[in-house]
Amino acid sequence: MTDKLILESVLTCPECGHSKMETMPTNACQWFYECERCHSLLKPKAGDCCVYCSYGSVPCPPIQQAPAQKGKGACCSA
Repeated sequence: MTDKLILESVLTCPECGHSKMETMPTNACQWFYECERCHSLLKPKAGDCCVYCSYGSVPCPPIQQAPAQKGKGACCSA
């Protein structure tokens, strides 16, 4: 297992299937993302902290850093 964070994730729109590689923020969760093809506003699924955890190929950096704490409250909540 590696400690190196993966900062890029492919987001896939559930509405139209469009995929795009994006760089994830390391200092905050991204709660909204607008699909550049169909302009749907993506929001995290229930229980996920951000759009990367719901629609990305790689979970967000805070989840990668604390895999044992996956789930609600593991990231982005104070």
